[in-house]
Amino acid sequence: MAKRLQARRLDGIDHSPWVEFVKLASEEADVVNFGEGFPDFSPPEFAVEAFQHAVSGDFMLNQYTKAFGYPPLTKILASFFGKFLGQEIDPLKNVLVTVGAYGALFTAFQALVDEGDEVIIVEPFFYCYEPMTLMAGGRPVFVSLKLSPIQKGEPDSSSNWQLDPTELASKFTSRTKAFILNTPNNPLGKVFSREELELVASLCQQHDVVCITDEVYQWLVFDGFQHISIASLPGMWERTLTIGSAGKTFSVTGWKVGWVLGPDSLMKHLRTVHQNSIDQCATQCQAAVAQSFEREQLHFGQPSSYFVQFPQYIQRCRDHMIQSLQSVGLRPVIPQGSYFLITDISDFKNKMPDLPGAADEPYDRRFVKWMIKNKGLMAIPVSTFVSVPHQKFFDHYIRFCFVKDESTLRAMDQKLQKWKAELMP
Repeated sequence: MAKRLQARRLDGIDHSPWVEFVKLASEEADVVNFGEGFPDFSPPEFAVEAFQHAVSGDFMLNQYTKAFGYPPLTKILASFFGKFLGQEIDPLKNVLVTVGAYGALFTAFQALVDEGDEVIIVEPFFYCYEPMTLMAGGRPVFVSLKLSPIQKGEPDSSSNWQLDPTELASKFTSRTKAFILNTPNNPLGKVFSREELELVASLCQQHDVVCITDEVYQWLVFDGFQHISIASLPGMWERTLTIGSAGKTFSVTGWKVGWVLGPDSLMKHLRTVHQNSIDQCATQCQAAVAQSFEREQLHFGQPSSYFVQFPQYIQRCRDHMIQSLQSVGLRPVIPQGSYFLITDISDFKNKMPDLPGAADEPYDRRFVKWMIKNKGLMAIPVSTFVSVPHQKFFDHYIRFCFVKDESTLRAMDQKLQKWKAELMP
């Protein structure tokens, strides 16, 4: 066709690092995938049983449910999260079930961001925040977490990465519409402290800005750190959308069930987008998630709670990966939460700076391609999680997912031991 086919809102956002690196890994034999963020082990038995019951039980679960969420699910989400947010949550007005947290984010951007609106995004960021802002007609404004000085020989921690209060305040203008918060952060694993959240909250209130907070990893917090929802802070419920994910909560990423919680003054606009796009989410998956939350509500805070057991198991996976990566000279940044850690590859950048690749290609991307081809390990370059002007500050980090089965971690160990042997004189 002679006519331009694609809408202009798609310009510049067609590239996906996941598609690129997954394709590269699939072209090589015996590559262990630590790039993509999903578990490669079975979900908890109660979640599997809930799904089986949803599929084989009430035949009406094969049909449409309420457009904005399966009623038992919206009810349990309102009850469960109302306690944490200090709110009486109305299942009909304050809850929207979406196609995963990804769908929740897209719906929020489409509902609230208009042409010319500025959206503040904290770097490093989950990669979809920028294209979703652009698709809605907004302008991304970036502010970077910066590594605080640490003692020589001291392991780096995601808690050492902090926002500069003065720089952060300078990003807010009369055009700022939304602030995007991700805690625990992907890819860094940083859990924002109460003091940091209070700073963000103060600026959002001062400048009349909406906070869209992505909290899909809220149950995966380690080393005694505590997740705090910014919507629970004084004056923030009225201007906050809190996004969650059943996939990350119950290790069922393929179910694609997410949700948004917030005041009706914001939620009514998300419902408008939802009813004119997705309209419905899969009923059986929602029923299984509802039953899983009902089970967890009975056990919450007890040793039998999945939200107690799962972080303990995943922290052991994290510690295993940290020790393994350190054995070959990589320097992991110890995460406080999430599925991920990033690791510093500066030593390799100094030793082999001229890896194959385009002249303007960030070093971490060239390193990951080299690692896939030569070491059989897949990670994701951290420069894909930052804006183009700031990539040079992050091109010596790569991201690994440690939410993997023990057999997968052992496969990594074998490859790293071979790598270590090659490094020895």
